[in-house]
Amino acid sequence: MDPHRRQRVEEALRAELTELVALELEDPRLQGLAVNQVHLSPDGNLLSVRLSIPGDRQQQRDTLAAMERAKPFLRREIAHRLDLFRVPDLRFEADLSPELSARMEYLFKRIRKGRPRQDQPEAEILENSTETS
Repeated sequence: MDPHRRQRVEEALRAELTELVALELEDPRLQGLAVNQVHLSPDGNLLSVRLSIPGDRQQQRDTLAAMERAKPFLRREIAHRLDLFRVPDLRFEADLSPELSARMEYLFKRIRKGRPRQDQPEAEILENSTETS
């Protein structure tokens, strides 16, 4: 599939999934759910959907289970709304980027402050800084 066409199809699928989740699905486990990103495989058979799911791990598992149960409905609605040759199979996964970005921010703060790692003695840090100077 042409990369530009695939990008347009991904955007259309993301928009439709966002609308379907927000307006059509009435499962209480899907409260606060957002479709962050979609990725269509090169052959168009698989659509990976990254979901931003609020709550702890158990709530994320419950939300993913609810989305798995809604998969046939979502595929049927996508087939009805979009004129695609083949409706891709949907694979849902939780987007962990907020957790990862919080960890990265913590690490960047430590770097900016110049704090040594916990397992590295200060004498070794001083030796390394004088060798590079």
